Amino acid sequence: MDEKQRKQLTKAVGRAIAVKRGEVGLSQEKVAEILGISREAVSRLETGVAVPSVVRLAELAEIFDCGIEELLTDASNRKLDQARKIFELIGDVSDEHREMLMNVFKQLTQSLVGKNNHKEKKTD
Repeated sequence: MDEKQRKQLTKAVGRAIAVKRGEVGLSQEKVAEILGISREAVSRLETGVAVPSVVRLAELAEIFDCGIEELLTDASNRKLDQARKIFELIGDVSDEHREMLMNVFKQLTQSLVGKNNHKEKKTD
C-alpha cells in the first residue's frame, strides 16, 4: 500500500467513524468524554489526520454499538468488502425493487467500463 492509498484509507475510516457517531446521535465532545480524550483528538480521527489503533476502533465500536468491521468495511475499497456492503444495503429491499436496482447497477457498470475502455484506447 503506497502513501496515497494509506491516506485515502485513513480518511475513509475517519468518515465512517463520523457517520456512525452521527447515526447514534453523539457529539464529538461526548465521544471524547467517554474515551477520555480531547474533542480535538476525536476530530483528528474523523478527518483522517490521526490513525486509530485497533484498541481505539474497538472502543468506538462499543460506543456506536456496531462491529469493528463496520468501521473498516465501510471505508474499504476492496471489491469483496464493497460487494458485502451492497448486499447489506439491498437486504431489506423487495424482490421487485432489488431487480430494478440490479438493472440500474448493470447499466451503470457497463457504461463506466465502456468509458474506461474508451479512455485506455485513446491513450494507447
